[in-house]
Amino acid sequence: MFGYIAINKAEMKFKDFDIYHAYYCGLCKVLKDNYGKAGQLTLSYDMTFLVLLLSGLYEPDAENMRVNCVAHPFQKHTARINLFTSYAADMNLILSYYKCMDDWRDERSKKAYINARLLHGKAKKLAEKYPRKTDLLADRLRKIAVCEKKNEQNLDKMAGLFGEIMAEVFAYKPDEWEFSLRKFGFFLGKFIYLMDAFEDIDDDLANGCYNPFREAYERTDFTDYCKQILTMMIAECSREFEKLPILTHAEILRNILYSGVWSRYEAVCAKRRRNAAKPDKGRRLLKKPGN
Repeated sequence: MFGYIAINKAEMKFKDFDIYHAYYCGLCKVLKDNYGKAGQLTLSYDMTFLVLLLSGLYEPDAENMRVNCVAHPFQKHTARINLFTSYAADMNLILSYYKCMDDWRDERSKKAYINARLLHGKAKKLAEKYPRKTDLLADRLRKIAVCEKKNEQNLDKMAGLFGEIMAEVFAYKPDEWEFSLRKFGFFLGKFIYLMDAFEDIDDDLANGCYNPFREAYERTDFTDYCKQILTMMIAECSREFEKLPILTHAEILRNILYSGVWSRYEAVCAKRRRNAAKPDKGRRLLKKPGN
């Protein structure tokens, strides 16, 4: 359910890409340093965006360092780290742990079980460090699981539960910016949840898995319908973003919000068009969840 909040590299200046990549590598380094390789594997674009947003808003001191990594073993590159890198790494690990637990409970995924076991001890310590955030996250994921078993088709309700999770993650501390950050995170979370459902709809229906778009999938304008809903979510995010006094990294953040978030949507639409053009492809038969 993560990885949707990425850049549009083709529309980004070289210097901005270098800055973004430095934050991405910084988050990767902190995940590895704090949580080992298991933590490093949880790295996501979404939490890189969180680092950038909070860094742009609060403008903390940052450390730049030259590092090697598995992805670039023979060439050093810049990693930028500040206090929000550690915070995002913590949130990244907590979210990944509970997502693995959720996948294990719902799908009996052995991979998810193994990953959850690897992250369990680290997540337990973070639960002591962030009791409010972890309690809320676990509660909302439980509610999502209950609603999924009931085949809940209320999009606003389902997306809103995940939105509440991201609202808590984006609200770094209680201050004058908390309300806007919570609202921003709420609508971004709704976008992530709905975008994930939009991407998975074909496979979910073919496999009899839950998807909140199950009923809407029968609409002749399904793709446009989803685009309209997703656009409303990002519009709310953008409205809150523009209220924040962010100058540092503003161009990078706008690249993501106004362009990058649609990269996966366009890729999914392109894939469906290719499949629809094949003579033996059509809409898959619907199965009831659990059958």
